[in-house]
Amino acid sequence: MSRMNSFVRIAAPLALLGAAGCAQNFDAKVSRFQAMPAAQGQTFTIKAADPALDGGLEFASYARLVSGKLTALGYHEAATGEASNLVVSLDYGVDKGKEKLRSAPTSNYDRCYSYFDPWCSSIGFWGRGYPSRYYGYYPGFYDPWLFGPGGYDNVESYTVYTSQLDLKIERAGTSERVFEGKAQAQSLNDDLTYLVPNLVEAMFTGFPGNSGETRKITVPPPSKKSQR
Repeated sequence: MSRMNSFVRIAAPLALLGAAGCAQNFDAKVSRFQAMPAAQGQTFTIKAADPALDGGLEFASYARLVSGKLTALGYHEAATGEASNLVVSLDYGVDKGKEKLRSAPTSNYDRCYSYFDPWCSSIGFWGRGYPSRYYGYYPGFYDPWLFGPGGYDNVESYTVYTSQLDLKIERAGTSERVFEGKAQAQSLNDDLTYLVPNLVEAMFTGFPGNSGETRKITVPPPSKKSQR
């Protein structure tokens, strides 16, 4: 194996890790069905779809995010032990990942253009870019000799994870369903502490949305000011 081939095989996984750590847009596919009552101060409680999660610190942190979003819309969280008008069911998770293959150039590659990377805003998992043997990820650019003859002969693997957030809202007492929402995203890591907050943000973008509509929603990275 040539030195260059060895370098690409070793460096590419490191580049992926670097890309995953970048501040990038978060793309999610959000589907919503709703018959939500207009916000008039109705109270709500939040429970885990999986009873085993109720009372857990991790679930509580995500429930607070959902509570904050509903409160901002004009609903109010019921006090502990108090009956509520609405019951919110929350579920989330990430799969074990699927291995993917890509062709990579032997030199001059850039982490956001030379291979499929769902974290890079220029490509994403929504189909942007031209992932074929002779097309590099250079938008509007076709040059089969850009990396030299046979420049895409290195085949590398990487793992893509699919995360999901499910949100259901019912009227207390009657169990009448007034909202069903699902947000999904693909990423190069399975860190729920990063994924779930972004899925919640996507779910509540334009909430409650048009019933029966599936949208791609892009969540921008937090501003530097908010990270301080």
